[in-house]
This record gives sequence, C-alpha cells and structure tokens, in this order.
Amino acid sequence: MPHISLLPSTVGGLILGAASSLLFSLNGRLCGVSGIVGDLPAAPNGDRSWRVAFVAGLLAGGGGLALVRHDLVALASEQSLGASIVAGVLVGIGTRMSRGCTSGHGLCGIARLSTRSCVATLVFIAAGVATVFVTRHLIGGGFS
Repeated sequence: MPHISLLPSTVGGLILGAASSLLFSLNGRLCGVSGIVGDLPAAPNGDRSWRVAFVAGLLAGGGGLALVRHDLVALASEQSLGASIVAGVLVGIGTRMSRGCTSGHGLCGIARLSTRSCVATLVFIAAGVATVFVTRHLIGGGFS
C-alpha cells in the first residue's frame, strides 16, 4: 500500500466539510452528488443554476488538477471498458435504491445524525469490502 500523506487528506476533508456546510446553510441543499446530478434535467430554472454551477465546479476542479498535477489524477482505469460500464450502472442503481450516494449519506447525512444515512453508509462500506474480497481473493484479481 502506498504511503498516504495525512495533510492533503485532512485539507481535502476540511474543504469538503466547509463546502457541504455552506451549501446547506446558504442554499438549504444537501451536497449529495447523485441527487444534484440526477435531478438536474427535471429541475425548474431557479433550481437548475446552482446544480449546473456545482457540476461545472466538479469538472473544473478535476480538469484544473489534471493540468497542474496530472500525476495525482487517475487517467485510466485498471478495469476494462465493459467492467467500468457495468460498475457505473450498478452504482447508479444503488444510488437510486438507497436514495442517495456516498457523498450525500456519508458526508451530509451522518453529520445530520440521520439513521437512514448511517445505515446506508455502513452498507456502502460493507459492499465495498465484500467486492474487494471477492474480486481480489475469490476470482483472482478482478475483472479484465
């Protein structure tokens, strides 16, 4: 396992916490990416602008990082295109079934002491652990 510096992780966590707190306190909205993006097409005009700005900020942040420190951005998946598509579809189904994603439940829901979000986050973590175990130890290294 590569050495992980605590400073960037701590700063990133503080920025995420501050940004999600500001979105909630100033706009009354939770910082759940699947809800923000998933509701974008049907959002009324007054509700659409902040969603577009949010998504644009995500893309600009990733693009800016790729320009400044491309070594920090994963440019290629270790998995095949087919496995990536299946994984994306499963994530999409899971976010709709749990009525939110890891950012919404894990970052915002737990901070609000939501029982549903605490349970959903534990399920996300358990599913991730199980997936890694199965792909790395039972079927030998994952999909390719």
